[in-house]
Amino acid sequence: MTCRTTRPRVADPDPVWQLSTAAIGGLLALAVLLLGPSVAWAGGKLSADEAFARSQRGDVLLVDIRSTREWRETGIPSGAKAVTIHNSKGLPGFYEELLATVEGDKTRPVALICAVGGRSARAHRYLQARGFTNVYDVSEGMIGRFDSPGWLKRGLPTETCTAC
Repeated sequence: MTCRTTRPRVADPDPVWQLSTAAIGGLLALAVLLLGPSVAWAGGKLSADEAFARSQRGDVLLVDIRSTREWRETGIPSGAKAVTIHNSKGLPGFYEELLATVEGDKTRPVALICAVGGRSARAHRYLQARGFTNVYDVSEGMIGRFDSPGWLKRGLPTETCTAC
């Protein structure tokens, strides 16, 4: 008679599956950060005309996030707040300055404008990931892009930056 001892089967997690799950979770988190979960937050894109009209009505706070050099060269959009993304403390410093500008109200509608839309898109995603719920990207920017003229070519008003 042969005596066999059997061990109880213990679920041995498959390390490949764990890695895959972690990788998928990381990719999803990265996608949300980069693409912005548009269905979860209000906001989106505005043309320069729309941003100007909404700013003039008081429906949105227009924020020029370009550098101080850029503000000196072209001025800032009339009525806009100048809060640079080129903060000496990086994006966290930009976030803190903008948060102070909106008096801590992360639900306040904010429209971000830069030169051609790249930095405003990045700042838009960054702010959404940190709880701002009503952020707009003025995607054509001050200078314009291949598909839209921008604030300056549209002839929208600017003012001299007094904070520069």
